Amino acid sequence: MSEPGTPDRRRGSVAVGLVAALAGLLFATSATLLEDDADRSPTNLVDLARVETARLEDNEAEVAALRKQRDALVAAQQPATEPDATGSDLAALAAGRLPVTGPGVVVELWDAPAPPDLTASGLHPDDLVVHQQDLEAVINALWSGGAEAMMIQDQRITATSSVRCVGNVLLLHGRHYSPPYRISAIGDPDALRDAVETSPGVAVYLQYVDSVGLGWSFEESETIDMPAYTGSLRLNHAQAG
Repeated sequence: MSEPGTPDRRRGSVAVGLVAALAGLLFATSATLLEDDADRSPTNLVDLARVETARLEDNEAEVAALRKQRDALVAAQQPATEPDATGSDLAALAAGRLPVTGPGVVVELWDAPAPPDLTASGLHPDDLVVHQQDLEAVINALWSGGAEAMMIQDQRITATSSVRCVGNVLLLHGRHYSPPYRISAIGDPDALRDAVETSPGVAVYLQYVDSVGLGWSFEESETIDMPAYTGSLRLNHAQAG
């Protein structure tokens, strides 16, 4: 059980300007659609993987529609005389297809050490691990703070990326990661810091940092290098309406 008065974390819950905001909206939509009020630490991981896969397929149509809206808005913002000089680059940037370098911030989260007697401490094992909604809270705060590009661990995040956790294992672009989780974002460091510090979701996580020892690190960086995303952006089942 979590401490009295502390919210329960176990319950469900580089583009510029317009392109960055739309990319953030797409990511947040994809992540939010995957949330569920059920226990996120079931014992049957095979069944969970099947459920998550089905849920992702069911909601890809909405993500595809948002991508279509984004592409249309990007195209509308470009001068008709220079479509290749600006529009294509911005679209590639939003899709993570271009390597980028710039100032920004690096956030790390990791699990808390288990106390010698967990039962006596009044804690639940779920209180001691980084959950999906914790990562989503940081990621969405960074997008809302004007992040122009983002990377989790060693992978560039795109408009179709989704963060999923099975227990405390992160699933991203077909690969598995264990904590510590490292989130890098390029943008105005001050604006990114303000967005993270005022995020309600991050505030809940920070309460657990203080109460149970979950890991947290936030650092500004003058130069962050991000490679281009080289994976597939194709949606195999969704069709834009």
